[in-house]
Amino acid sequence: MSNNDKGSLDRRNFLKIFGAGSAVAATAAVAGCRSDRNPATGDTITAQGEIPKDKMEYRTNPKTGEKVSLLGYGCMRWPDTDGGVGKSDAPLDQDTINRLVDYAIDHGVNYFDTSPAYCQGRSEEATGIALSRHPRDKYFIATKLSNFAPQTWSREASIAMYRDSFKKLRTDHIDYMLGDVYKRQHIDYMLLHAVGGGEDSMKTLNARYFDNGILDFLMKEREAGRIRNLGFSFHGDINVFDRLLAEHDKYNWDFVQIQLNYLDWKNEVDPETRNTNAKYLYDELVKRRIPAIIMEPLLGGRLSNVPDHIAARLKEREPERSVASWAFRYAGTHPDVLTVLSGMTYMEHLQDNLRSYSPFKPLTDDETAYLYETAELIRQYPTIPCNDCKYCMPCPYGLDIPGILLHYNKCVNQGNVPESAQAENYRKAREAFLVGYDRSVPRLRQASHCIACGRCKPHCPQEIDIPAELARIDGFVEKLKQDKL
Repeated sequence: MSNNDKGSLDRRNFLKIFGAGSAVAATAAVAGCRSDRNPATGDTITAQGEIPKDKMEYRTNPKTGEKVSLLGYGCMRWPDTDGGVGKSDAPLDQDTINRLVDYAIDHGVNYFDTSPAYCQGRSEEATGIALSRHPRDKYFIATKLSNFAPQTWSREASIAMYRDSFKKLRTDHIDYMLGDVYKRQHIDYMLLHAVGGGEDSMKTLNARYFDNGILDFLMKEREAGRIRNLGFSFHGDINVFDRLLAEHDKYNWDFVQIQLNYLDWKNEVDPETRNTNAKYLYDELVKRRIPAIIMEPLLGGRLSNVPDHIAARLKEREPERSVASWAFRYAGTHPDVLTVLSGMTYMEHLQDNLRSYSPFKPLTDDETAYLYETAELIRQYPTIPCNDCKYCMPCPYGLDIPGILLHYNKCVNQGNVPESAQAENYRKAREAFLVGYDRSVPRLRQASHCIACGRCKPHCPQEIDIPAELARIDGFVEKLKQDKL
């Protein structure tokens, strides 16, 4: 099949290659995973050449006038000593984290985004250790009030979490001049974390931030200089987003963090759903001159590990650039974007993203149109839209929910989800799925142990019916094990 043929692969051919049942049963994966691909880029080769240290693109914070690197470091996926991504009980790999932070700062990255909830509560401390080895004026710290559990919604518990962030992030030294007064202990960017989530998102918003007076407290902290920029990250109910922006005159949001990528840009706006389109979110911020901070430019890696024919289509236009670079260039092309966050676990991630922004080459109108066409091709493949955000975790019964969903997606993308035992590649696909499942997810953490308690479901920003998906995957696995597909 030629590159052109791959680029125009229609749904009929997809079903022929991957099996009609996989589209129905699996909601087939956009996220691919091949052992011969660079995990940072989705490519079979790694981009080469020196990365300049003086070519980083910067955007100006309209409130402070400070220059913020267009590439921001998301600290959700720090590596641990077991070779994982901060989700096991293994300690975080502080030496590697230090090296990543050193390299990032050395190449112009100055925005670091963390949270009390990241890496099972260990990200802030690890990030603080790594950053404190550098002059304070070399970086900006962003963290969040991540009081997801109702027992942390009280004013006292929220303030305790807030103050604990200062301690863990080691922001207890003299910073730089604010007006005529030196300020100690400040957070550069403080976020109300993941507003709009939960089953009753408006009720949750009120309980977490309004009824307990904590938003008023944070505004006073901003006035005192301990918070320099106050904003929120949005995951969910568009009515919550609209309400907070409608009160912009009162709260004077300094920034808002939104999910933006070329796949989400043209999703239809539906006031009854939580996942609205990125264009609506961005345009509403532009109207109010509120800078946008971007999360999920790769949709949890799904826009780097794309199916082969999609990768071929993108490489045809830019052979020397990674597949992932298209998504980063797309996010950065929007002029009111302050920084684009990426959870860079490995040096390869960091280096590839640095190449996208050092120097930065905005997309042309023609390239943008090409990406939108690519997005339509991707949408022909229904997927389990897991971004590996881990908001569904921890599971009270120990399941590795993201691991299960992502493995299933990998196998669909590789053609290892056979429709029936009569499929041409059935034996090979069966073995690949089952062996890979046991390697990816420990047996005690697999879908068979789900009791459908539903605790995970309200926390999913993508509104995945997680218990239903796990039940369907478990049913598929049992059929494979019994060889009765």
